[in-house]
Amino acid sequence: MAQGWNRGRAGFLIVAMTVATGGCAVKFSQRSPWDIQQIQTLSDQLEQFRTLAQLKADEAERLREAKALLAQRLAAEIDAEEIKVGFDERGLVVRVLDRVLFDSGKAKLRQEAHPILDEVARILNQELANQPVGIEGHTDNEPIKYSGWKDNWELSLARARAVLTYVVKERGVDPSRVSAAGFGEYRPIASNQTSEGRRMNRRVEIVAFPRGAVRAHAETEDQAPQATTASK
Repeated sequence: MAQGWNRGRAGFLIVAMTVATGGCAVKFSQRSPWDIQQIQTLSDQLEQFRTLAQLKADEAERLREAKALLAQRLAAEIDAEEIKVGFDERGLVVRVLDRVLFDSGKAKLRQEAHPILDEVARILNQELANQPVGIEGHTDNEPIKYSGWKDNWELSLARARAVLTYVVKERGVDPSRVSAAGFGEYRPIASNQTSEGRRMNRRVEIVAFPRGAVRAHAETEDQAPQATTASK
């Protein structure tokens, strides 16, 4: 038993000497594998955050360049009051008044609309090839009387889908990144109390969203607001 006690005492002395002479090494070895893994994970996440920040900066720059290029190309096509290119909280927005694209009460594209949509599609394909795109139809708040549409929500969606169909089928925009929505009278940008305000509200907007943005574009009537809808 004495020999066993001596061997244990010797082992204790060796450990004590190691602690006394190698403090730093002991401190490092006492860090658990879980701690070390957490440090590495945090480091990796930090690097990912830096990369994401750079990607967002690059994306913003592409959107700014696309806006300038598109505004320049469309300037020769139409009056500045009828088509605008800008930014809002959604992303890059091309806003076109309805009379540029459609005859009154119709959802068939006018022939004169093709050059405008050709330029937009060219930018979407070349400058913004990875951006999700939403096409949004809007109306004023006057009830439909003669055009045959059930309501303005239905008309606004039909017009958005007509633009979507053209840029996808005729100009090769990837259909997997494009959606259509009709909002009827429910997202006005001007007062419906004046003829000028109603004219501004009758529009189609083509929106290049930031990548990763979640958009819930309605394609079915069951999401239409239950209220008196607007007319064209």
